[in-house]
Amino acid sequence: MDIILSNSSDKPIYEQISSQVKAQILSGALAAGAKLPSIRALASDLGVSVITTKRAYDELLQAGYAYAVAGKGYFVAPRNME
Repeated sequence: MDIILSNSSDKPIYEQISSQVKAQILSGALAAGAKLPSIRALASDLGVSVITTKRAYDELLQAGYAYAVAGKGYFVAPRNME
């Protein structure tokens, strides 16, 4: 998953992460049911705190772009194409 963060952006880091994941889901780069990286792994890869990635994933969950399965992780939610 390609995510590019900018410290000079007006958007908070968590918002940059969630918006780029949303864009990849909408473009089809991330298919429905695809497993997303764990919060810790993504935080480590991006060099940000776990709290930041947790907040980004929480936004994706609330917006209906992802869902969580206890003990398994986060997955891309199926989308209605209406």
